[in-house]
Amino acid sequence: MYSLNCKGRLLTWVDPIVMGVINITPDSFYSGSRIRSEEMLISQAEKMLKEGATILDLGGLSTRPGALEISVDAEIERVIPAIKILCDRFPEAIISVDSYRYKVAEAALRAGASLINDIGVEQNDAMAELAVAWRVPYICMHMRGNPRTMQLQTNYEDLTLEVLDYFIRKKSEFKKLELTDLIVDPGFGFAKTTDQNFLLLKKMKILEMLELPVLVGLSRKATIYKTLDIKAEDSLNGTTVMHTLALEQGAAILRVHDVKEAKEAIRLWTSYASA
Repeated sequence: MYSLNCKGRLLTWVDPIVMGVINITPDSFYSGSRIRSEEMLISQAEKMLKEGATILDLGGLSTRPGALEISVDAEIERVIPAIKILCDRFPEAIISVDSYRYKVAEAALRAGASLINDIGVEQNDAMAELAVAWRVPYICMHMRGNPRTMQLQTNYEDLTLEVLDYFIRKKSEFKKLELTDLIVDPGFGFAKTTDQNFLLLKKMKILEMLELPVLVGLSRKATIYKTLDIKAEDSLNGTTVMHTLALEQGAAILRVHDVKEAKEAIRLWTSYASA
């Protein structure tokens, strides 16, 4: 069983849970996830919560390969009003802010978010210290470089061991900061080729030795649609297959665009695993 303190609210679970992706961006790689109005935001959040999402993950800056940065102020202007709306409309929902910028994360926590999802571009302890100060969980992801340069940094001697070593080191560093509510994300698609993503997924169970919840973000990613020679919009079936493989390899949280289908995959996998 996993347990996380979200600003004094205890989130516990045994079976894997779902994090629903809500992108307040005009350029996310999957067009179906882009939110364009307040009405769309509320409708999408309500749909995800009804379908069984445990966490809603809001992001205002695209991190797809080659994505251009926007200013911190522009990211705040996108994300903070959306968080305030959802916290007001769905006060029981657990809202996560998907950002690697300290000022954005801090503003999001003040607005009502209770979890930090950091892809780790800056690779420093400031965000972890922020999580400690606010008593919220922190998601630490493995990557190299930034969204503009990461696909030029895919040369590894042993990818799986490097990812594991990275998290062992970060866990030790965070322990010194008294950060106890830690989630790890292997970073599929971040400074990793398609073949490397498959290899990492195949060997992901090694991360169980960390004794931390593992979050997997594979939903509709290029590894799926490029392998199948289709578009992201047509990759739901492939996503479900990858989610099933991730569950078999120890995923505790699935970060998804399609909550209903992910929940069905979890239900079938848990029935199979307990048979």
